[in-house]
Amino acid sequence: MAILIDEKTRIIVQGFTGKIGTFHAQDMINYGSNIVGGVTPGKGGSQHLGLPVFNTVKEAMEKVEADASIVFVPPAFAADSIMEAADAGIKYCVAITDGIPTQDMMTVKNFLRRFPKEKRMVLTGPNCAGTISPGRAMLGIMPGHIYSRGDVGIVGRSGTLGYEAADQMRILGIGISTSVGIGGDPIIGSSHRDILERFEEDTETKMVVMIGEIGGPQEIEAGIFAKENMSKPVIAYIAGLTAPEGRRMGHAGAIISSAGESAAEKVAALRDLGVTICPTPSAIGETVAAVLAGK
Repeated sequence: MAILIDEKTRIIVQGFTGKIGTFHAQDMINYGSNIVGGVTPGKGGSQHLGLPVFNTVKEAMEKVEADASIVFVPPAFAADSIMEAADAGIKYCVAITDGIPTQDMMTVKNFLRRFPKEKRMVLTGPNCAGTISPGRAMLGIMPGHIYSRGDVGIVGRSGTLGYEAADQMRILGIGISTSVGIGGDPIIGSSHRDILERFEEDTETKMVVMIGEIGGPQEIEAGIFAKENMSKPVIAYIAGLTAPEGRRMGHAGAIISSAGESAAEKVAALRDLGVTICPTPSAIGETVAAVLAGK
């Protein structure tokens, strides 16, 4: 089965009745995702988009037994919403919200560590595009029509580059098993390595495309994991080859603060670890095709 979500996953929307939550909830419903309700404090007991609204995630869990949630809550309250989901027993949470204070995310990370590993909620984001299992379920804000079903996994910090990769592969007749956006903030719920581990265990995924960028050690840690633990080929594109040191580029986490965090250094290290490097974003699809063809 697909990692993280499939057509059976029961989803609630946090920030359900706001403009952004409404727009994307309807889009996910239209895609076929199993949205079973939403949460907006103070509006419990009402209906929205033909679905029940609850005051709390705990109440939603009692009434509709959700598996996953997606957070469209404003930055000042988003961390509390994520922790509320974890405390209520949600298994997988996607935090779409951009602009959550770093200190708040440190609190979230520490809160999640209090749970035993087997009961700990999986979090992706914040500041991410979400997760999609093409043809099965979409838990995010991506354009679902550009993803075709297949056996290549995608994990990336950049939502836009994830879209680009999926569309290039679709044009070449290559499909996606699951695409996971992990987010571009300095502190996020799941790393590249975390998602690579899931892809390695997934029988439907035969290859993984990893999209990274400057800043932080994540991509190198993922490369080490791939070399030591993965039987499936990994292709990587690292954005930011021309980024100047010490200057934030795009995402809040995309800033070179120490040795080994530049794009060039990451590319060299990943190549040494046996990861196939894609030289430009426009070549992601053709690089995947070449590896699939054994070239």
